[in-house]
Amino acid sequence: MDFSQFLSTSSITWWELLLAVIAVVAGWISSRYAKRGVAAIMARVPNATPAMTRFAARFAQYTLLLFGIGVGLAFLGANIQPLLAVVIIVAIVGFLVLRGVADNFAASVLIATRRPIVVGELITVEGPDGELLSGTVSELNSRSVVLLTADGRTVHVPNAKLLGDTLVNDSRHGARRSVVQVRVQRAGASVDEVAKTLVDAATAVDGVHEIPVVGVVVTGVSPERIVASVQFWHSPAEGVTVTSAVVRAVADVLAERHGASVVSSDVPAAPLTPADPV
Repeated sequence: MDFSQFLSTSSITWWELLLAVIAVVAGWISSRYAKRGVAAIMARVPNATPAMTRFAARFAQYTLLLFGIGVGLAFLGANIQPLLAVVIIVAIVGFLVLRGVADNFAASVLIATRRPIVVGELITVEGPDGELLSGTVSELNSRSVVLLTADGRTVHVPNAKLLGDTLVNDSRHGARRSVVQVRVQRAGASVDEVAKTLVDAATAVDGVHEIPVVGVVVTGVSPERIVASVQFWHSPAEGVTVTSAVVRAVADVLAERHGASVVSSDVPAAPLTPADPV
């Protein structure tokens, strides 16, 4: 093979040779540091296997090493344009094929470092067709966040989607507030008496936190009825159970002390919708 085909000049100066050696050495040194850096980053990625770590570290190492060798050959006058064209084409194809994987992998690194969620927390995300999905984080991996919903479904949320969309963390502060709607017949009782009854009934329910205290927001008063919202705090994972217990306890106490009433954890009807007789 005629080496002159790969060289633009037939003579190589010592200066060009020195620059070529420096480029190769710099590429070799930087590749070693790149390998260590990528391995350190991969070690912080949840559920990253040793094989994945080795692949990512070696890919970074060989990429920089080959880059340094290419620069060294360029200093020697070698025509590396065909080689660069092949590398660019392969890189573009790889980028298009692995774009989704790379996005999710990069997002997993951000999740591992910034820690917006951790395993065991209860979160709410947007699912297909805008449906809100609430579930407990059971796994964090390089591709997705795995949720276990209360009705037994397993949901895999891509890491990139989790960071790109709105994320609600229901567990981060250790408590969550729920609301129960109440409409009660006055039967001559004052607003303060009814409010105290509601507070006492909700506070006595097992699972309701003492701090913050139970609050009552009166939203409507007439000679016949009082409309109010009972606000109470509980463990994020026990929202449905505690809310059900509060509805039953408040309904029982109101039936005993104030007569007819309606207690519901559902969102109240729209203003133009006729209310219940009570």
